[in-house]
Amino acid sequence: MSLLLNMPLIIQDASAVEALAESVKGDMGMLWMLISGILVFFMQAGFFLVESGMTDSKNAVNIAMKNFLDIAVGSLAFWFVGYSLMYGSDVSGGGYFHWGGFIFSQGAADLFFQTVFAATAATIVSGAIAGRTKYTTYAIFSIIMTAIIYPIAGGWEWNGGWLNNTDGIMPAEFIDFAGSSIVHSVGGWAALVAAWMVGPRIGKYLNGKPVELLGHNQMYATLGVFILWLGWFGFNGGSQLAWGGDDATAASQVVLVTNLAAAAGAIGALIISWVKMGKPNLGMTLNGALAGLVSITAGCGNMGEAGAVLAGLIGGILVVYSIGFVEKTLKIDDAVGAISVHGIAGAWGTLVIGLWGIDGDTGIGLFNGGGAAQLGAQAIGVLAYAVWSIGLSYIFLLILKKTIGLRVTEAEEIQGLDISEHGSLAYPGRRQREMED
Repeated sequence: MSLLLNMPLIIQDASAVEALAESVKGDMGMLWMLISGILVFFMQAGFFLVESGMTDSKNAVNIAMKNFLDIAVGSLAFWFVGYSLMYGSDVSGGGYFHWGGFIFSQGAADLFFQTVFAATAATIVSGAIAGRTKYTTYAIFSIIMTAIIYPIAGGWEWNGGWLNNTDGIMPAEFIDFAGSSIVHSVGGWAALVAAWMVGPRIGKYLNGKPVELLGHNQMYATLGVFILWLGWFGFNGGSQLAWGGDDATAASQVVLVTNLAAAAGAIGALIISWVKMGKPNLGMTLNGALAGLVSITAGCGNMGEAGAVLAGLIGGILVVYSIGFVEKTLKIDDAVGAISVHGIAGAWGTLVIGLWGIDGDTGIGLFNGGGAAQLGAQAIGVLAYAVWSIGLSYIFLLILKKTIGLRVTEAEEIQGLDISEHGSLAYPGRRQREMED
């Protein structure tokens, strides 16, 4: 009874109402981050389905093991040291390095959300080098990615690092809302180095010309892309890091433009592959949708709906030509197109902010009155992440190559990594029928 009598006084206290509203907003923001993190976690299943579906069935267990490894060791490595290198409060070297001590944390929700991002960066490498890489080597490199390469790079932008310092070489603050460069290009450039150093799969090139090595299950790949598309709503929307009021509106807009860019990327790749190949190609269309998603990841908080559609459309077109360039001109065997989807589309998605990006109602891109400063900042960021990921990946992979080696033997590759690396089969009934035939 006394509580009821006192309620009007509490409601009339403006400061109490404001404090209650902030508390609810904070709780909702934490819940939104957790739900978003769970969606991003589920993306690991999508990556597994895409990678296994687009490659030979004799390596499906190996790909499953690599995706489980990424989330397992990635969670521990990022918890133990990676998060500290990314979000630590002690800054040195002009904002290039951060440190907060081992097992550093600023809250469970944030740590979990950032952990699944780290695992994503590592997983990108997995598909590019599928079918011929030692599992032990991949395990070590996955730890390096989640503990060192990705976290340090992330701190440059998401923890007030040098890319946000306009007193230095930056003409404007670099923008990468959810990680086109920080997550996807870092993973894509690492995949480029790894695929080049490991070398092409047996039978990929005949007289210097690429041979199409068909995946074993396009339905797996299609389901995987649908899962990734769904998870991306958490990937980008959760990067708002808050919910309630204006933040809820902003996060909803982020989810909307993410969906539009994915759809446009799929259509762009569909049309171009149809023209080039004479028939609509499922694999290219799937990669086009992913390229559209990567293309909007950096600018999903700084892009209008029409701008998002155009960014995704161009990303989907780019990925078709990029996959051909990597395969035919560079002679690099990327089993699933990861270099193009994540590296090239990631760079494009970062640069496009400097072309027609917005900040609220203000144009910050070159084509909408913002001048060249933002484009310059975006270009510096793209270059920095490329140099960092390519350089560090080369150093660590070279060490691994000189010590334990990168590649399985020819006999093991022909037999399949499921048997040679894990002593298991994804489809034992199919293998038995093949042996009987």
